[in-house]
Amino acid sequence: MDSSSSSSSPSPSAVAARAADAGRYTFSPKLRWQPEVEEYFAAAYGRDRFARISEALAHPSRYSCIRVNTLKSSTDAVMHKLMDLVCENGLCDGINGMEIVGGDQPHEKSSLVQKCPSADLENVLFVQGSGPHVLNYNSQPDQSVKEVIVSRKCAESVLRGAQVFVPGVLACSSHVEKGDKVAVSVAIEQPVKDGGWAVGITRGTVLQGLQSDVHYEERKGLYIGKGTAAMSRSGIFRVPHGIAVEMTERVYKLPSFNDVLEGEIFLQNLPSVVAAHVLDPQPGERILDMCAAPGGKTTAISILMRDKGEVVALDRSHNKVMDILKLASEMDLSCIKAYKLDALKSVRKTDEATNVGMGDSHCEAIKTLAEDSGPCHVTVDVRATNVNEESSTTVVQSEQLFSVDDKNPESRRYVSKAELRKNLRRMKNGPGRNNCSGGRVEKSKGFFPNSFDRVLLDAPCSALGLRPRLFAGEETLESLKTHAKYQRRMFDQAVKLVRPGGVIVYSTCTINPGENEALVRYALDTYKFLSLVSQLPKVGGPGIVGSCELFNKTYTEEWLTEHEAELVQRFDPSSPVDTIGFFIAKFNVGEKEV
Repeated sequence: MDSSSSSSSPSPSAVAARAADAGRYTFSPKLRWQPEVEEYFAAAYGRDRFARISEALAHPSRYSCIRVNTLKSSTDAVMHKLMDLVCENGLCDGINGMEIVGGDQPHEKSSLVQKCPSADLENVLFVQGSGPHVLNYNSQPDQSVKEVIVSRKCAESVLRGAQVFVPGVLACSSHVEKGDKVAVSVAIEQPVKDGGWAVGITRGTVLQGLQSDVHYEERKGLYIGKGTAAMSRSGIFRVPHGIAVEMTERVYKLPSFNDVLEGEIFLQNLPSVVAAHVLDPQPGERILDMCAAPGGKTTAISILMRDKGEVVALDRSHNKVMDILKLASEMDLSCIKAYKLDALKSVRKTDEATNVGMGDSHCEAIKTLAEDSGPCHVTVDVRATNVNEESSTTVVQSEQLFSVDDKNPESRRYVSKAELRKNLRRMKNGPGRNNCSGGRVEKSKGFFPNSFDRVLLDAPCSALGLRPRLFAGEETLESLKTHAKYQRRMFDQAVKLVRPGGVIVYSTCTINPGENEALVRYALDTYKFLSLVSQLPKVGGPGIVGSCELFNKTYTEEWLTEHEAELVQRFDPSSPVDTIGFFIAKFNVGEKEV
């Protein structure tokens, strides 16, 4: 009896190996910062609070936030559709067996789809996820675990519910074939001799399952799930794209909503939805979204206006403007006008109005003939080619080209031959993606001061509030200061564009006070006609009070007073609301100084 028991019990070495494996195959990331940045944030938040924020940033939120397009459906209808889709159409694969309870049942903790508890956010639904889960990676102790190492960016997407795609794979065990079970871990940047950071893995590296493997110790506690290889090892490093690993078990189980209820819902972080509501757009107003891509806030504003009025969306990227137009088309929103324009150049000089015969400060973006989406006549050497009979004519006189408005024959503007050829190519190409002629987007030369009733500046930032974030060492105090300078220049443009009596809402997705409270301090000290006002809905907490000395006490960064801090919203990733790190400030614009 005793001998049989002893023979079946594992050896001490096997027990030790299993204990080591149990500690290795976990997900317990530690976010790394530049030491001076860590000290700066610790001074702003307090060391304990910043430690909690840093830990929360390394993990995803445990729910998905969905904004309902209430112009096409109701929140209740979408809620029931989501429940039906989860139960009937396989969305459970993204939830991996979570308990599903109908929306009519009152027990909220066990309900998969819930309404936002805030009465001011009736168009918001929460779909619950779960995690972190402890997974068993070594189901066959007599065999070594086959592994795949992915890049940090890939791992952050996988933690949010994505699959592992080919470009994200850095290394793989030898002899991995299609259908094999693999453990997925992440390689995170490590310090190097020159003081920088690097991953240090050559793509295609072979893993042998030995302690001599690349990043063997560094990957301890950085396993994000298990999956099935969708192709062999050789295929993964031979083809340029495709799914490399289909995830079957995840540390965090979050539902996937790819191509689900297109046009009726939009997956969006809760603070971003709040920012659009704080702007409080009204039907018939003219609104500017200065940095609009990918269009989530733009469409949210349009829906709050009931698609009545005008929402001007700007981005300096051609493809991002196309994405905005595509999203607007999916949601059947007609009040959105998207232009390719750098927000730093969004103010058009007032003295240019007389040059183009447009003195109205409320005019819209001025476009060249090549940029104008309208049709035209083309007349060359007095022989006309009738393209369409509504808009304008281009004529040639002594090698000079002019555009002529049919409604105002006396008005002429010089157009180069290059512009004419470009316009002819556009018309030849015909309608492209998003019904934009030739796949092109309209460019803008800017807008005149006081052109908008409300302006949303969701400024480009250090993005240190996005989750999950597995590395933050790329940011230095100098780079954070550079972000803040860039945002001040953008805010200066916003102040010029909004009319007296209007509203500016400023927001970022970073935890950096230099880009948040310090910007508010700059705004209030620079523009005496701006006043900080309270916000609805109020979901986040107060801002940071005081100041901080930086760069060996050669520079003091001023933040907010106690009263001012209560008027802004700061979303803490470590709070029970479980959102990304985010900041919102709202300003009323008084009579501007002449």
